Amino acid sequence: MSGSNPWDAEWEVSEALAKHLVYSQFPQLSQESVRLFGHGWDNTVYLVGDRYVFRFPRRSIAVPLLETEGKLLPMLADRITIPYSKPLFYGAGTSEYPPPFLGYEYLPGTYPIGLTDGQRLSSARTLAKFLKELHAFPVLTARENGAPSDRRNLTDLASRKEKMVRHLADLKGYIRGEDYRLISDYLQQLTTDRVEPKEVFLHGDLHFKNMLVDEKGRISGIIDWGDINIGHPACDLNIAYSFLPPAARTSFFQVYGGIDGETKLLARLIAVFIPMMILLQAVTDRDEAIADEAINNIRRALAD
Repeated sequence: MSGSNPWDAEWEVSEALAKHLVYSQFPQLSQESVRLFGHGWDNTVYLVGDRYVFRFPRRSIAVPLLETEGKLLPMLADRITIPYSKPLFYGAGTSEYPPPFLGYEYLPGTYPIGLTDGQRLSSARTLAKFLKELHAFPVLTARENGAPSDRRNLTDLASRKEKMVRHLADLKGYIRGEDYRLISDYLQQLTTDRVEPKEVFLHGDLHFKNMLVDEKGRISGIIDWGDINIGHPACDLNIAYSFLPPAARTSFFQVYGGIDGETKLLARLIAVFIPMMILLQAVTDRDEAIADEAINNIRRALAD
């Protein structure tokens, strides 16, 4: 594994610092407990009491994204039907912790880890409706409120393939031989270098760690909107491959609408790429449950 990782933090937010920031800026919460909830690439997350979640940027790249999130997410309230993270508390940076931070109503649920195919199928139409609604949000409104254009250049398949080949080499000692060959064979047969750009309003980082399910395994919430942007719908549609089994995809696209071959190609590629990155982080964190789910996402994405 390389010594420098893209998820390494620039700002560490300890429990003591999180308490100080929340209590000093929102005194009405000063009697609530504050405990670490988790962290992603861009944010450290604390649970405040039983009702609120606060996200603190870990990296400078997350700051403008968080600010845009604070403007745009309230606008989705009447547009999408799945519960999502709505900002309620807008925290300001301080000398101790320079970036802004946001607090949201807590959404109950767990990561969709270890679900059966039947449980996944039960959410196919719900997810498709959600993405159809989200992708219909006016691009002009999103842009006027700070949503950036695709900064990751997702439509350049050739450069993404190169990254995936490097990441696969990093993973060689951590995954089974058949999984290594599955990914390697997929990348070798991928000959398309670029797809035509498309523009819709995106969640931008849709994967199993940003989705919640209820006790029956049904989708109950979408979280972590820090990567909202304007870009190719395939970025979000990757969940039709990574989250859903092949038998559920017809139902999904019946609701969402038909997509062209290039969009399917890119969606499948991202459905392999994102879990690879999650797997790399899980290996670093020694999180076996997340690692197992990530590799299962890849297997589903490459199944027909």
